[in-house]
Amino acid sequence: MDPVSQAVLGASVTQAASRKLQVGAATLFGALAGMTPDLDGFIRSGEDPLLYLEFHRQFTHSLVFIPIGALICAAVFYYLFARRWQMSFKLTYIYCLLGYATHGLLDACTSYGTQLLWPFTDERYAWNTISIIDPMFTWPLFGLVIAGAIWKNHRFGQIAVCWALLYLGFGAIQHQRVLAVGEALAAERGHEPLKMEVKPSFANNLLWKVIYEVEDGYYTDAVRAAPEIQLYEGAFIPRLDVERDLPWLDPDSQQAEDLKRFDWFSRGHLSLDPDDPLKVTDMRYSLVPNEATGMWSIWLDPNADPDAHVKMQQTRDTSPPKREAFARMLRGEVPE
Repeated sequence: MDPVSQAVLGASVTQAASRKLQVGAATLFGALAGMTPDLDGFIRSGEDPLLYLEFHRQFTHSLVFIPIGALICAAVFYYLFARRWQMSFKLTYIYCLLGYATHGLLDACTSYGTQLLWPFTDERYAWNTISIIDPMFTWPLFGLVIAGAIWKNHRFGQIAVCWALLYLGFGAIQHQRVLAVGEALAAERGHEPLKMEVKPSFANNLLWKVIYEVEDGYYTDAVRAAPEIQLYEGAFIPRLDVERDLPWLDPDSQQAEDLKRFDWFSRGHLSLDPDDPLKVTDMRYSLVPNEATGMWSIWLDPNADPDAHVKMQQTRDTSPPKREAFARMLRGEVPE
């Protein structure tokens, strides 16, 4: 999730477990340790744009790395802060451990994918119960954590933890409701999906995206999971077929290897842009949830050097018409 959400959740847990005279320090250490795993974002390459996708939410987010990451945080924070505040290294480490441990688990609740069990597997776990950015989750935590720090009362942290658990639990319930709608929709169309994913749309857990796979592609639809279910049907998106769509691609080239890496990242959700025969899109994400415009795309080049990497950029369409269509769906209206 976004850094603010990671910080306030880490701070909530450490504040809830803190001693009265150490609420401020526990809040600070929990917030900083809660954000620290995202330092893996600095692992990137100007020549290899997929390096970032491979390493973000990898070893720093793994469950087995939590004690190590917490130890690194504790060593830094003890040197910078804790010694002056006459806090022991042991207590500093405990607060860092609690804050650091929240990060990967919260990220796994989103749809991006987190390698929780690295190095034993490179499986990207995505429980799809909360959007990567969700103000309804974050701002109550922020207010409670600040109040707890000001009044030096860990009860605010305990309330914040309860709010986080309740909100994530509600997201899990919403996920199951939408999954049932998706399964019923596929059956109504006469399909037996090979797999199905449902995920909240941007910044809310009311409007959801449904993607299910059939033999030759994907169907994507939107569901507004209010007390009364509302369905916004989407369209069929053909899956990428390398032999059909990219017959010129040398299987021994770096571009072919990069395409495999991108396929792993997208969990197989690749499609060829109908308007650009060299653009391959991860169609899992879009602002309007019943569309498949994608958030990340790569460009291949038939004339590229065999050792050259693909080009990549974010391609999410957030133009005014898309924002308006999203807003209308969120309000339960029929998009124009």
